[in-house]
Amino acid sequence: MTIGVGGSTAEKELAALKNMRGSVPPIGVDERLRRIDKAQRLMREKGIDALWLDISSSLTYFTGLRMRRTERAHGAILPARGEIVYLSPAFEVEKLRTMTVFGDKIAQWEEDEDPTALVIDTVRSLGAERGTIAVDEATPFFTFDGLRRAGNSFTFVNGSEITAACRQIKSEQELALMQTAKNITLEAHKAAARILREGITTPEVQAFLTAAHRKLGSEGDPPFNAVLFGEATAYPHGVPYPQTLKDGDMVLIDTGAPIDGYLSDITRSYVFGTPNKRQREVWNLEKAAQAAAFAAAKPGNRCEDVDKAARAVITAGGFGPGYATPGLPHRTGHGIGLDVHEWPYLVKGDRTVLAPGMTFSNEPTICIYGEFGVRLEDHMYITEKGAGWFTGPAHSVDDPFGLDVR
Repeated sequence: MTIGVGGSTAEKELAALKNMRGSVPPIGVDERLRRIDKAQRLMREKGIDALWLDISSSLTYFTGLRMRRTERAHGAILPARGEIVYLSPAFEVEKLRTMTVFGDKIAQWEEDEDPTALVIDTVRSLGAERGTIAVDEATPFFTFDGLRRAGNSFTFVNGSEITAACRQIKSEQELALMQTAKNITLEAHKAAARILREGITTPEVQAFLTAAHRKLGSEGDPPFNAVLFGEATAYPHGVPYPQTLKDGDMVLIDTGAPIDGYLSDITRSYVFGTPNKRQREVWNLEKAAQAAAFAAAKPGNRCEDVDKAARAVITAGGFGPGYATPGLPHRTGHGIGLDVHEWPYLVKGDRTVLAPGMTFSNEPTICIYGEFGVRLEDHMYITEKGAGWFTGPAHSVDDPFGLDVR
């Protein structure tokens, strides 16, 4: 039997879990103001007069606001010089004042008014009659369409020129919050492995993972919670039906949850029972591919170099080539932070140069449709000397959590 898999119950495991939130404080006002200062410097360098921030993770990044998107326009206008201006429906202004932590300028619109015209009027009132407006890449098309109609004297560019340039380099504070989130998720993984038994269903394990993350101190439920057994593990994003665990099944669990909005995203694959020769060979190949990606994640290398390193191992093992299956049908990894998938990406064609402070998943899945799949996903951060792990990768196919390491 795989070490650390089975032998316990959900009730026993939940009772034993302790809060791991720790003392890392949330992002404060000073850091958010530094982010805004950096964004404004970049805007001036690029000749951008204002940045529109829609309801998105970028709005959260710069202002701390966490809001649910609706058909009514909320957001903020960040000029290249001067104070940020929030945009709000008039009847939501008082609520907004209770949520903002800095800045008191609010452009408000009534129900029968066009909020996109108000955005353009606000930019003009800040001193830019014409010029360039960067638009948050998460902006819905109907909002962007309104902006370009109201602002036909302006040129519009993708806001990721500013947002990604700021967000892809994490601060020490961000790294500490991400570390906490990942520690929690890895502990939830270990507990979930222990509750497995023949006959348990994937929804039962998913419910346990949600409860475990909460007990361990995450601030919300896992926004993704993939639990797959047997042949279904070959599908990178799961299947639309539940499964029941059998002896000898490959198990794949991919989950994570936020701390101050910063997400974890860890995947473990292991066998319920005793691995057979085929499962063992593929698991070991996956681990070697993940290790090759880690070794290639050095400052100065490009994102695509990391993907190339992992894919070369998998191809040499007889899979692929390229994105062909059996093999690795997707990129090797993605940036992570306030979004579970954010720039840049570890994929062919992404020539972004790796730099200290960047953070990535490392997950070169091997998919064998009709049999099983193996994904080992851990996160790494780039330092001056190379990559570092947030949490240690899986140990071995027989002892995935390294419980019997002496």
